[in-house]
Amino acid sequence: MSFSKRMGIVSSVKMMQLEAIDAELRNGLWNGLKIFLLDYLDKNNRYSQQTSFDVLCQLLWLHFYKLPIDTIPSNTYRAEEVIREKYFKSKWFEVYDLLEFIINLNQEVIRFNAEEFKAFCNFTLESENSGYRFVDNRIAPITNTTETSEIEEAINSVGNFTALKGANTHLRAALDMLSDKKNPDYRNSIKESISAVESVTKRISDNKNDTLGGALDKIKGKLKIHPSLERGFKQIYGYTSDADGIRHAIIEDANCDFEDAKLMLVSCSAFINYLISRANKIGVDFN
Repeated sequence: MSFSKRMGIVSSVKMMQLEAIDAELRNGLWNGLKIFLLDYLDKNNRYSQQTSFDVLCQLLWLHFYKLPIDTIPSNTYRAEEVIREKYFKSKWFEVYDLLEFIINLNQEVIRFNAEEFKAFCNFTLESENSGYRFVDNRIAPITNTTETSEIEEAINSVGNFTALKGANTHLRAALDMLSDKKNPDYRNSIKESISAVESVTKRISDNKNDTLGGALDKIKGKLKIHPSLERGFKQIYGYTSDADGIRHAIIEDANCDFEDAKLMLVSCSAFINYLISRANKIGVDFN
């Protein structure tokens, strides 16, 4: 801690930044863009061919700024100045929109170290007490590193297996609905999280017609799931054995909110990681 903070001259506590970005946070994120992208990309080509920076500008003007590409400055350094000006004039959520756009660029087209860039952004977001973090390739209102790790591990794990692509789709949908800054859909985020677990359990039980509860009943012995853990998850999900297969009391509650959706996404991700780990030990084939 600095001298000024130790002496109480400057506050050592910064308020959580939820719908705002202060100068320190904006500057820090810009530095990440400079170090890992703008300064990394080739800007000069002695053969007068298109550089990787030229391609980035085209993608930004086409798909992010939605401006005519003939307004891209021909001078490389002026083009970067325009990107900088737009960044520092943008609203707080537009900064996060830009970061998401950058991290989701095709790595075959724009080559840069996306993982290092994400790690730098998350370090900056945490240091400046932002209420958001990169989770997978989305900026989500989740700040606990253990929670983000569980979600990313689950998304990556189910994405690696052909038989679990459905679970991957459900988890990504749950994260997208939770992370939508303008119109979050907590109710359907919850449902997608639960559907991801159901998809994994049905694959382990080897019966696509199983409900979540039915699949858990079949696999609990095979995977040696502790009875208390099995009961706990059934209660968390509010499972009932009706015809539709997924009916959860919390989804019928019109007041379900961010905390409910976040709890379900993190819990379901952790349970999926647990199920896959257990299944791998007994040789379940997910390919």
